[in-house]
Amino acid sequence: MSIQFDYYYGMQSEQFTFYRVPKVLFTNPQFKGLSSDAKLLYGLMLDRMSLSVKNGWVDEHNRVYI
Repeated sequence: MSIQFDYYYGMQSEQFTFYRVPKVLFTNPQFKGLSSDAKLLYGLMLDRMSLSVKNGWVDEHNRVYI
């Protein structure tokens, strides 16, 4: 059984959202011991930070709560 994937046309590619994970987590030897799950979790937490900023969830030193 073969799965056929179609191409994306025009603005169809805009229908997807993505999580951004810092490249340094994969390229810097300091983070070699972290699991892929931990690196993905970091990307998810970074995504949530934008909502925290939008809601003004910061401390007295302007550090963002997650």
